[in-house]
Amino acid sequence: MRLEIRAEGHPNIRATHRTTLEITKERYLTPRGDCIVGVNAEIGISEIPVEIKGYLSLPNPVTIWLELPEYGLKEEIKAYGNEKLTFTHPTDIVVRKSNYVCGRTIAVKANKSASDIDREFVELLRDKAELLFVIEI
Repeated sequence: MRLEIRAEGHPNIRATHRTTLEITKERYLTPRGDCIVGVNAEIGISEIPVEIKGYLSLPNPVTIWLELPEYGLKEEIKAYGNEKLTFTHPTDIVVRKSNYVCGRTIAVKANKSASDIDREFVELLRDKAELLFVIEI
């Protein structure tokens, strides 16, 4: 199963956080949001389809793709579900390198965070490129 969530870049995207990566439905971003790679997302984690929530409610592997369709660029992130995930946050979706779980967390034990994203990719996000956040199970 593959779920594509459309979001967009923002001039304040820094993508420097060392342990998390996030997209949000919020339209505005301050420079303090250093884990955010996309704003104005179509859905938050609470709106993820039940099939994906069920799969990620166990420590199953998941691949998350960050794609810039206009430029043909992709970033692959490998992570895992967790039995403590609640999928309750209305606006945010967070991928974590750690095992920390809250209502915004979609996956843990990720091999990448915002700071690991290619800097050319991040520059394009600052120019408001369209982002696809893809969950593949």
